[in-house]
Amino acid sequence: MHHKAVVAGAGIAGLSAAIALARQGWDVTVLERAQRLDEVGAGFAMSRNAVAAFTGLGFTDADVAALGMPTRAEGTRSSSGAPIMLLPQGSSTSAKTALIGVHRRRLHQALVDGATRAGVQFRTDSPVTEVESGEADGASARLAGEEADLVVAADGMFSAVRRAIFPSARLVYSGYSSWRAIAPRTHGETTLRQYWGPHAEFGILPVAEHETYWYGYAAMAEHTTVPDELAAARERFAGWAEPAQQIMAETEPEAVMRHDVHHLPGGLKTYTRGRVVMIGDAAHGFLPTMGQGAATALEDGLCVGLLIGAPVTAGGSLARALDGFDAARRPRCRGLGRASVLSARIGAHLGGGMRQRLRNALMGLAPTSALNRAADSAMGWTPPPPAAPQ
Repeated sequence: MHHKAVVAGAGIAGLSAAIALARQGWDVTVLERAQRLDEVGAGFAMSRNAVAAFTGLGFTDADVAALGMPTRAEGTRSSSGAPIMLLPQGSSTSAKTALIGVHRRRLHQALVDGATRAGVQFRTDSPVTEVESGEADGASARLAGEEADLVVAADGMFSAVRRAIFPSARLVYSGYSSWRAIAPRTHGETTLRQYWGPHAEFGILPVAEHETYWYGYAAMAEHTTVPDELAAARERFAGWAEPAQQIMAETEPEAVMRHDVHHLPGGLKTYTRGRVVMIGDAAHGFLPTMGQGAATALEDGLCVGLLIGAPVTAGGSLARALDGFDAARRPRCRGLGRASVLSARIGAHLGGGMRQRLRNALMGLAPTSALNRAADSAMGWTPPPPAAPQ
């Protein structure tokens, strides 16, 4: 018996789920509201858990290498460039925080290609207009006119599916907005560099031989508009460390984008409803301060195949498979959501004056063992085995 899934959203989470389900023998259709399959974004630091999820989808080490630039987290510095907490090269902590600097469009294209090879069907220009969640072991679900055994809601932070079936869930504006850009790379950019200052953070990450990603995250009123985003970023981060000044000076104005940062505090109270499973930002929408949004999108997508697709294909109950997915994913993502809020409080969201000096001094005393535990908690995830049918 062939099972059919309809996925809302052709982003990282949706494409990952589509591939994972197709690999379990499901017929999968992805609905995307945009007119073409594309990724609006710049770069991200692909941590080892994201790599584990990506290879779990059937991609090879060569596919991983083609995504970007091997690098590592250097640690954090103050806005002036003075060390706050640096990770020594060659240490166990450095190994645990190994990264690949990735342009999001390269990852997105790899996932589109993988989904196409797996037989996934795409419908672009298809916004979510109606949702019927159905019953897990009863009536089918429907999404935008498509009947399905399973609906995967991967339609992002402003999820239409979430609004329809979890109307009490409320996004919160973080009070911060984020500039992002890809700029030409210089040889001085070899690691993920992060600078913390009062109510702001600046990051620099090489993502290819000739490309560097940077972001500037800063307190700002929601819906602020400026005539020139690059000029506004340079003004906001004037006086910060020289690498930040240099990368902005080498950036073309049209390369800069900015978005207001929202999050879903605590995430949804359940990731399933009827025959619908919520994944990625639609389910748990983190602050970006842990850098785990893309990683958990990949994890969620893979787990849709392993924890739902596999046992149902083998004749198991969809209701029990959905319960198993929720039990596996929600505690982890809630924990990462809490960690992102805590990281914001002690990092980019911290005010000025004595608070900065006290934070910097205390973080400099953090033992390596504590750093290793924190890195393992976030990035030590590995894929579960396919769930047995129940």
